[in-house]
Amino acid sequence: MKFTIRKMTMDDVPAVVDLDQKSFSLPWPERSFRFELTDNPASRCWVAELDGKLIGMVVVWLIVDEAHVATLATHPDFRRQGIGKRLLAHALLRMIEDGARTSFLEVRESNIAAQEMYRKFGYEEAGRRRRYYKDNDEDAILMNLDSLKAERLLFDDGPSILDKEEQNER
Repeated sequence: MKFTIRKMTMDDVPAVVDLDQKSFSLPWPERSFRFELTDNPASRCWVAELDGKLIGMVVVWLIVDEAHVATLATHPDFRRQGIGKRLLAHALLRMIEDGARTSFLEVRESNIAAQEMYRKFGYEEAGRRRRYYKDNDEDAILMNLDSLKAERLLFDDGPSILDKEEQNER
């Protein structure tokens, strides 16, 4: 499946909010995505698009030399097809270019599929946040990737198709 990964824009926010609501029991409000795009200098946001339809998104914060994966979602109709993996790889490669040396994230204890994907990148469980998710008091698993290296992020299914702006940046 050929899809495009590009920077998120304000025009994407309604579709991103819809995707977030379809993906999470505690979705971010629209104002949070607007804030990430306009007012948070640490934030880097990308979307995956197929035939004009938004099928995935990721928000990552660069905090000193750490890439904190704030949220990552794939449209329910497109899950288990490598979109989340490619989005995360794309985001982490860009974060390395911006100076990230490590990465960190939280994931629901029950989200085994996501945990398995993160482990393929080299993330390891580093702890828990007890009763972190307020909708059901579920624990968050804290996962760290201590050594962020570009070669870990290149997969057999090929690189993402970059938008023209990013192709020109390379």
